[in-house]
Amino acid sequence: MSPRLVITFIIIGGVLLGLYVMDSKRPKLKTVQQAIQNIVEFPDQNLLGGEKSPYLLQHADNPVHWYPWTEKAFAKAKAEDKPVFLSIGYSTCHWCHVMEHESFEDPKIAEIMNQYFVSIKVDREERPDLDNIYMKAVMSLTGSGGWPLSVFLTPDGKPFYGGTYFPPQSQWGMSGFKDLLLSVRDGWRDKREEVLRSSQLITDALQRGPSRQDTAGSLALNVETLSAAYRQHAQRFDPRHGGFGDAPKFPSSHNLSFLLRYWKRVPESRALDMVEKTLTEMANGGMYDQVGGGFHRYSTDARWHIPHFEKMLYDQAILTKTYLEAYQATKNEKYAQTAREVFEYVLRDMTDLQGGFYSAEDADSLPPEEFANMTPAGELSRAKSEGAFYLWGHEETIKHLGQELGQIFNYYYGIEPQGNALFDPHGEFKGKNILYVAHSLDETARKFKKAPQEIQKILYESKSKLFEIRQYRPRPHRDDKVLVDWNGLMISSLAFGSRVLNEPRYRQAAEKSAQFILSTLVTKDGSAKGGAGRLLHRYRDGEAGILGTLEDYAFFIHGLIDLYEATFTEEYLKEAKRWTEDMIRLFWDGQAGGFFFTATDAERLLFREKEIYDGALPSGNSIAALDLLRMGRLTLNRDWEKKAEQLFKAFSQQLASSTQSLIGLDFALGPTREIVITGEEGDPQTISMLRSLYDRFIPNKVVIFRPRSAAAAKAIIALAPFIEYQELLDDQTTAYICENYHCEFPTNDIKKFKELLDR
Repeated sequence: MSPRLVITFIIIGGVLLGLYVMDSKRPKLKTVQQAIQNIVEFPDQNLLGGEKSPYLLQHADNPVHWYPWTEKAFAKAKAEDKPVFLSIGYSTCHWCHVMEHESFEDPKIAEIMNQYFVSIKVDREERPDLDNIYMKAVMSLTGSGGWPLSVFLTPDGKPFYGGTYFPPQSQWGMSGFKDLLLSVRDGWRDKREEVLRSSQLITDALQRGPSRQDTAGSLALNVETLSAAYRQHAQRFDPRHGGFGDAPKFPSSHNLSFLLRYWKRVPESRALDMVEKTLTEMANGGMYDQVGGGFHRYSTDARWHIPHFEKMLYDQAILTKTYLEAYQATKNEKYAQTAREVFEYVLRDMTDLQGGFYSAEDADSLPPEEFANMTPAGELSRAKSEGAFYLWGHEETIKHLGQELGQIFNYYYGIEPQGNALFDPHGEFKGKNILYVAHSLDETARKFKKAPQEIQKILYESKSKLFEIRQYRPRPHRDDKVLVDWNGLMISSLAFGSRVLNEPRYRQAAEKSAQFILSTLVTKDGSAKGGAGRLLHRYRDGEAGILGTLEDYAFFIHGLIDLYEATFTEEYLKEAKRWTEDMIRLFWDGQAGGFFFTATDAERLLFREKEIYDGALPSGNSIAALDLLRMGRLTLNRDWEKKAEQLFKAFSQQLASSTQSLIGLDFALGPTREIVITGEEGDPQTISMLRSLYDRFIPNKVVIFRPRSAAAAKAIIALAPFIEYQELLDDQTTAYICENYHCEFPTNDIKKFKELLDR
């Protein structure tokens, strides 16, 4: 008998002996063949190494025997009669890193997990459907949520206990993860009936939740709905620092875009004041990267001073749209400059060579001084810390900029010798400074007895120099997966920005991303689940995968509409029409109205989610409602507008807390304009009309271009039949401004065109 065979029998014998002495309630493996089969089918090892998710790959070397979310993981839990530990997070999540280092890298904790649980790791950005469901479960159990999300499930996927971050050992009244694991093990072994009953009660409550709405109790929706929402925002507004509520403060850009529309409708000056105060304070605060552009995730304090330093693609997309709208409304150049800087950050640091936009950058990085302290063996004495890439010392800036310019820079940006972080719970900012606008340009000019223009030049040159120096620091981890939904939002903002700022590069970047999605993230044969022509969710490292959710369809359609209006390329309107038809076919709830989060043929989970609440991201239903309204107006499809009405009715009781949906409702209530321009795209008259149009804040509109000749206009007329007879007047570029398809007399006079827009 070979030594390898002897070892194999010893292992099998050990497995059988272990199974024999385990809890008597657990089903025993009857035969050696079953034991061998179990070893082959369910290997005791970490299985994340073959995944594409950067988050899962970060955990591929843990001693925990992680499984990705697969049927095999649950089959193992059933075969071995073990509960499932589900851990959900994402690669740029600070506390996910902390829990990994403290618990998942600890061999003793890993041993408990491997012996008593089947452990599954999920990237919430890859599988938002799973995150939505189990986040709701944890919030129902604890009243709060967040990441890392830690949930204990039965082998059939039903949650029975959960939370977020747990320290490795119990402290300050907070359960330690090790103690929690052992407690859950004991409960599963000794109180199985109670655990199963609890899991069923939680599941039943989730399945009866508010997303399964009753349209019979729908509320009337009208302008008063918008007014009530405005009053709620006014009550929560922080007049001193801007934003809503107290710390922590999130950008909540869709709240500001809603207030801009309310100001336009009423008009209500305070609505605009709230928007301006918030946008100004955010752009001046530490939440904004003053050196490199781009917004951090949120502010941990009420003053927008101390951020959580991760940067998310969707924040850049949504915020630039609001800053551009505010620029249209106020002509404040600061808002346009902020949008430009954010776009430059995205195009410089967050764009794949193929055109897709990356997902996020981490908050944590190695402190720059680490390299000076590196040992001969290349070892580092400290771990990564939050914000290290972005922080500056007082003497550091003086050293790089010189005494005079350094003092000016430090005064303007609030840099102090002892550091300027008033709130530092983890001691990571000691002696360091977070740049924020501490003094105005005029204050700085008076203090240093220079003209404001000279101060501005000094600040610009100083920032440029520090940016170059910062480039040599260890960068934060970048999550380089490309997500269709987030890319859709970025396409929308870049396309819109290309018109408002008259910058072709933004349009080109938006087009490249859209073309990348259409060529790479659409199934082309029946090999993928769902067959040919399905939109996929994620691309990374040469692989596209995961069936798209409602957000992928709705956000991509949103981007395609804006891209059509930025380019007047019929292909983008045609694609928007195609995906709108598919979105309705795959996600629409024919009984109650509204869209489900997952498609009809998606993996069956505890329930089929249907959500209207806008969090950091607007909900799929909120954006889909606006898509239906805009596409209905562009293509003369009244059925799509009726579906939007049904969606609002279905969610009417929740609409007040969904400001992105209120933006759609504002569009639906009207007045809404259909603006048709007939002529040649490069004609000076056409260019002048478009610049006049996008110089103004006119949110509730669609724009369509009809080439002058019938032959050239054939493709667009097929998509938008109502423009067939809107021809040139006196052989010059002509504008038709319509409301609900009733058009004013056409004009080719720029002055008259502006008057009609301003009416």
